[in-house]
Order: sequence, then C-alpha cells, then structure tokens
Amino acid sequence: MLVSLSIRDIVLIDRLELVFGSGLSALTGETGAGKSILLGALGLACGERAERGLIRAGADQARASAVFAPAADHPVWAVLDEAGVSAGPGEPVILRRTLGADGRSRAHVNDQPASVSLLSRLGDLLVEIHGQHDGRGLLDPKTHRSLLDAYAGVGEARTAVADAWESLSAARTRLERLTADRARAADEEAFLRTSLEALDELDPRAGEDAALGDERKFLQQAETALSELQTASEALAGGQGLSARLTTALRGLERVRGALGAGADEPELAGGAASARAAVDRAASALDRALIEFNEAEDALGDAASAFEVEPGRLNAVEERLFALRAAARRHHVEPDALPALRADLAARLDLIDHAGDRVQEAEAALKADEADYARAATALSELRQGAATRLSGAVETELAPLKMDKARFRAAVTPVRDRPGPSGWDKVAFEVSTNPGAPFGPLDKIASGGELSRFALALKVCLTGGTDKVMVFDEVDQGVGGAVADAVGHRLARLAASGQALVVTHAPQVAARAEAHFRIEKSDGDDRVRTHVRRLEPDERREEIARMLSGAEVTDAARAAADELMGR
Repeated sequence: MLVSLSIRDIVLIDRLELVFGSGLSALTGETGAGKSILLGALGLACGERAERGLIRAGADQARASAVFAPAADHPVWAVLDEAGVSAGPGEPVILRRTLGADGRSRAHVNDQPASVSLLSRLGDLLVEIHGQHDGRGLLDPKTHRSLLDAYAGVGEARTAVADAWESLSAARTRLERLTADRARAADEEAFLRTSLEALDELDPRAGEDAALGDERKFLQQAETALSELQTASEALAGGQGLSARLTTALRGLERVRGALGAGADEPELAGGAASARAAVDRAASALDRALIEFNEAEDALGDAASAFEVEPGRLNAVEERLFALRAAARRHHVEPDALPALRADLAARLDLIDHAGDRVQEAEAALKADEADYARAATALSELRQGAATRLSGAVETELAPLKMDKARFRAAVTPVRDRPGPSGWDKVAFEVSTNPGAPFGPLDKIASGGELSRFALALKVCLTGGTDKVMVFDEVDQGVGGAVADAVGHRLARLAASGQALVVTHAPQVAARAEAHFRIEKSDGDDRVRTHVRRLEPDERREEIARMLSGAEVTDAARAAADELMGR
C-alpha cells in the first residue's frame, strides 16, 4: 500500500505531503490544474526516467519520496534482501529520488544510497500505472505469461516444467562436457599413454621425495661419521686399555680396604684408620662408576658404528631414484609429491578415451529422455494456458461492454515456440486487442488510445484477480465516457480496490463518488508564479466538488442533489 507521497519543487508544486489509505482514492480538478504532476512525481520516486523539465522554475533540484507498507509476503522483501538493503516485513519501504539541475539524479531506498535500476525494479513490484504513456504492468508483454498463469492457477504444471527444464539443462551440460573431454583427450592420447607408461614404471609414492632426501643426507654423512666413531673406539681400546687400567686400580683398592679391616665382624676403626678407610671407599665407588660408564660408552660406540654401516652402493641407488622422481616432476610441471595423483589423473583420462563412446551414448540417451519429459510437461502446461486464455478472453470482453467498448475485442494469444524453450515452458503469451470490427488484433499499447488503454487495463485487472499486491493507478480511465459507462468504471474500480489500493485521476463524478478518499488538485496565482495545491476533501467539500463536476462552473442545487444521490449509493 502507498502510505504517503512527498513532493518538493516539481513543476508547479513547491512542497506537498499526501497521505493515502486503502481502498479507492480519487484525484479530481479542473483541466490543467496539475493532476499529471502527481503521477510524474510518483513515477520519479519509483525509478522512471527523469527529465530536467520536472524541476520547478527557480529551484536547484526536485525531489519525490514515496512511502509504502508492503505485506509480509510481498516479493519486494526478497529484492531488498538481495540488494543488501536493511529492511524487513513490518517496516516501511521508502523510495526517494532527487533530480538536479544538471540532469543527474540520486536514488535512495530506506535512506540508503541505491541505483536507479534498483529503484525501478522496486517500483515495478509496488506500483502499476495504467495510462497512455505507461509501459509497465499490463502493457509490458514480458508480464503477460505470468499474469495468464496466475489467472489459470497452473502452479503445479509450471513447477513440473521447471523441474523438467532443470534436468534437461543438466543432461545437455553433461553431454557437452563429455563430448569436449573426449575430443580434447583424443588429441593428446599418445602423450597420455607415453606419460602413463613412464609413471607406471617409475611407480611414485606419496612422501617418497622427502624420505629419499633425508636418506641421501644421512648416507652422505655416514662415511665420515663411521670413521670418527672408529677413531674414538680405537682411542678407548688403545695401549693397555682404559678398562683394564680401571679394573687393576679397583682391585688394588679392594686389597687396601681388606688390609684396613673394619668389616661387618670387626670393631669400628678410630682415628686415622677410619679417615683412610672412608677415602678408600670413595675412591673405589668412583672407579666402579667410571668402569660402568666406560663400558656403556664402548657399547654405545659399537651401536653407533653399526648404525652407520650402510649397504654398498646404497647412496648411488638413492640418488638415482631421487633424481628420477624430480626429473619426472619437472617434465609435468608438478611437485614430486603430486606425481601419484597425476598418474591417477592420466589413467582416468585414458579410461575416458577408451570408454568415451559408451559414456557419450549414455549421455545422449539420457538427454533424449529428458527432452521427451520436458516436451510432455511443456505441452501439458501449454494446453492449460490455451484453455485459460479462451476463458480470460471471454471474461474481458464481457467486462468491456459496460465500459462503452462493446465493439472492441480482446484475446490472450498463446503461441507455442518450441525452438525457444525455457523453465516456464515454450509459450509466447501476448494480450492483444482490436478496437473496431474487422480490424486486426495488435498489441495493447499500439492499438488502443489513452482512455481505451485504461479501460482495457481495468477490465483485465478485474478479471485477472480479486486483489493485487501493487498500488494501481489509473489515468484517463474515463476519457470520453459519462453516464452509465462512467458509473460502470467507478463500480469496477471500487470492486478492484476493495481488497487493495487504487488511485484514479478522473473527470467523472460517477467515478469520484465511488472513492473512499477524495483529493482536489487546484492551481493558484501569486508572487508572479502559478502554484499547484492538493488537499483532501471533507464530506461537505467532497459533495460540492462532485456537484461542480456534474454542473460545471456554477454549482446548482440540482447538481448537489445529484451528488448526494451518487455518494449515497
């Protein structure tokens, strides 16, 4: 719902704030008062093309802001989320456009900078303007198929077509990929086979490069290390040998200890004997520890020497293997550790070549099956559309007669275009009209005049839905009609706005009398300038305005009585 419209310095309007409610709102006024300015301001706020002529004379810029209160399930929320605009159900959506004197414009959505294209996209979802120069809504052929589908209630059939299209697209992609892979692999088959044979012979393993590098470093150091270990062993065992000397010294100390006595069965030593015995004990203990450490060192040296004893020629073998791995990696422009994965990839590509024909045949068969599934689903949807188109055409023509368009004809043309399928089927849907007997059918916006366009749009909207999630604006809907026809227009507008919101710019009192809110647009002179003003009419003022519309410049009592009758229905 459109909550309010704010206008600053647009054509004849200095400053204007309009507040709207649900249902039908009528905008009336004398010819030239500036009713089109309001529609132009709304269009500016909703992303329509901006022209510098909209800026009021003497002003630097023009600005229009429209505040909407969409329902929680309105599609506008998804667009806002996609665009990164912080807004959610329950909050207002504010579209604002500022037009400078240089012709440049700035757009804002909820006070956040936005592109004009986003503003236009949101405007398309929120407002539907029907008039001579409007290219949105019903006049846009791109909307006709979805409008017919909504009327037909073909949601399940459309889902089936969309699912079939998704499967069909995936099958085409798979066949194209397999065909391209087969052609590319066939061109390099000789290289693949030669490379794979070499890698099979090399048989690379993950982590082998690092392991061989470590072993090579160890082997390069082994000879020097073994020589040093042998020198150390010889030093320990040279001459009489440290072990023998330690043993001889330890035995000598044992004899000294025996000479001193004071064993377990002897009395305690005293004086110098006790001191000597303690020193001998310490010396013996130290020699005993030294002999143990020496023996352990000899064993460790032996173990170390054994570890550095390598197989003859092992260093050459390791280096040859390492160099072979690294050479293969350089040839294929990969790291050595990637060679096993490369080997598997080459094998898979050769397998593709060897079995490509079978796989392509399988993909072709799957594609044919998916094409048949899609054709069945699209045909079923097309048949539903054809039936709905016939019903809609009849319903619209029934609505046209009371709108003084009984000679006009309408049709929803459904044309299957099988060479242009898509997720919504292959049908082209166009709303076409013929306004004179025998005249050919043509597009709405090419055949009908301004007033006829609005009445066609009104008849269509009445037939398509009982309500809408857009604000509907009708301009010139009562052009060239009056009396019963104008009353029929007003009746349908009120019916259409009962579950939504509609604005109508009208000259017909029968239409204005049906409105729940009535705005009068007036023009005044002053300060050497002409200004346009808009105000919402109170009940008495509304009666006077409708009487003026009935009688002209001089409002008569008869006109007031007629106004009472129109408003009292």
